[in-house]
Amino acid sequence: MTRTSLRDSSGNRTSKIAAAGQWPDSERDATTGVTALENALAVARTALLSLQKQDGHWCFPLEADCTISSEYILMMHFMNDVDVDLEVRLARFIREQQDLEHSGWALYYGGHFDLSCTIKAYYALKIVGDSPDAPHMVRARTAVLAHGGAARGNSFTRILLAMWGQIPWRGVPFMPVEIILLPRWFPFHLSKIAYWSRTVTVPLTILCSLKVQAANPRKIDIPELFTVPAEDERDYFPVRTTLNRLFLLIERTASLFEPLIPQVLRRVALRRAEQWIVERLNGECGLGGIFPAMVYASEALALLGYAYEHPYREQCRRALRGLLVEEGERTWCQPCTSPVWDTVLATLALQEDVGADQKSIRKALDWLVPLQILDAPADWQEDHPGLAGGGWAFQYANPHYPDLDDTAAVAWAMHQANPQAYHESLERAADWLAGMQSSNGGFAAFDADNTYYYLNEIPFADHGALLDPPTSDVSARCTGFLALYGKAEQQDSMKRGLSYLFSEQEPSGAWFGRWGSNYIYGTWSVMESLRLARVDTDHIAIRRAVQWLKSVQRDDGGWGESNDSYFEPQQAGQFFTSTPCQTAWALLGLMAAGEVNSQAVRHGIAYLIRIQGNDGLWSQPWFNAPGFPRVFYLRYHGYAKYFPLWALARFHALTRKTFV
Repeated sequence: MTRTSLRDSSGNRTSKIAAAGQWPDSERDATTGVTALENALAVARTALLSLQKQDGHWCFPLEADCTISSEYILMMHFMNDVDVDLEVRLARFIREQQDLEHSGWALYYGGHFDLSCTIKAYYALKIVGDSPDAPHMVRARTAVLAHGGAARGNSFTRILLAMWGQIPWRGVPFMPVEIILLPRWFPFHLSKIAYWSRTVTVPLTILCSLKVQAANPRKIDIPELFTVPAEDERDYFPVRTTLNRLFLLIERTASLFEPLIPQVLRRVALRRAEQWIVERLNGECGLGGIFPAMVYASEALALLGYAYEHPYREQCRRALRGLLVEEGERTWCQPCTSPVWDTVLATLALQEDVGADQKSIRKALDWLVPLQILDAPADWQEDHPGLAGGGWAFQYANPHYPDLDDTAAVAWAMHQANPQAYHESLERAADWLAGMQSSNGGFAAFDADNTYYYLNEIPFADHGALLDPPTSDVSARCTGFLALYGKAEQQDSMKRGLSYLFSEQEPSGAWFGRWGSNYIYGTWSVMESLRLARVDTDHIAIRRAVQWLKSVQRDDGGWGESNDSYFEPQQAGQFFTSTPCQTAWALLGLMAAGEVNSQAVRHGIAYLIRIQGNDGLWSQPWFNAPGFPRVFYLRYHGYAKYFPLWALARFHALTRKTFV
């Protein structure tokens, strides 16, 4: 069997294998004496290690749609604190992302037109100085009007437009700051919504209650984006469901009584909200560690009278600047940073690489140790007052909001490295994870039993992402680690986790991916968990998952799945092209099920080697995770780098005898 190496038009190393899908086990490079697999793995290893920071961690860019960069421009003009050079670079990035096919902006690369994203991008570009008569602006405006105009934007977009004086306040959900005073037994309470909703809602209620107005120093308006004048619009709240109609009636009625709220009560609520924000301001990592909360906190503190030079406002500015990614003549803004997640996933990949430098792995894990959140005040403690802390956050710092997925992954890596050396960290992590298990046996990202689904029907929640219920992918990581850890006191939690996972399997054999795109990610996550739990690979759930993964493999040996599958589940595992990280997930899942010698795995490994880049790693433009399915998506730039390496490393480790 022969193999010819060449370069494709993008500069990637490619290979032609005589019989498609056949892995050339016996082939060796005549000049170096190493297999193509070993060479690919070696250069990938070197490349990934070269990106490790001096202190041991990794952090790759985390990209979202143009909403974030557009809102950064709008924020500067809202506060009348404009960096002209920065807005020019941000605008350049936004223009480059406009879709030539539908003329607007999408939620992910190659995605469909999104009205709210396009409204914000158009407004940001107009503020920067783009003429409404410029061809790209005309195309965008035409697309917005064709989709109903700016009045049809989602609740967050309409709130922004109200703060900019583009629509009346009656066009936004009623969000009085007094909600922070509601008792826990009330149908709506901050503890009943997800952490990301909490950190956004509290500062936003200050802005909405005080009816803030943007500085708008250039006096730019966008009346041209409305099909009828905003003041004449009477349909700002399309009814979604019967329950939504009821909530809308209650909310619209309640809004009529806002003028009757006693000023004393309002001052008390404003003070409580202010204290809530300040307690969680989180230094240079910002409120909640996420962009929207940081922006609203910055604006709310200014509105409450904090001077520009005040340390709290300076913290907000530094946190926001820390999200910017500079790329020469263009700049874009991240929704948050992902150092803990990137570090642990890169570490897990290298742990399966028999040729990796263990010192680099140990350095990464040692960097993670002091980031464990042991006894800091946190929101989760309200429902678990007797539970000791032990989690890790996603960001460099976010002590109020450690997350279960990062915690399980870090503990998994530490246990694989040296259970004795990391004994204290592992014990605290295991106890915390078991204590945060939801009543149905599953695990959520930040809270337990955050399943008040009726709240997704309130007018503000038209994004459908108000809650943080248990999911298969997070549950898989938590259950897998508890199984690996193996302590008797966590065995009940592990068994309940497995039962939850089996109950969540789709009829197709796949599992839904809440935090990665989509069913391929979810299926890999669960298959990995079942491997760690030593579930027999002949188990019917595993065989069904294997069959599904093989059924969606593409002819080139890879796998791909569009984020469209969140809108249309029948597109699960389907895409017009293969992608590196989704191929790696499928391969890792199959190998976890004992399929290392299958034709599907060997074909997939050959695909990864074919598309490996000149830098030894992989790249892709496709977004590979939802922040919130259907409304917000992410591209983890690191996923296409360490996941393929992980798949190659596992395959090499499991088949080393073939190459001796």
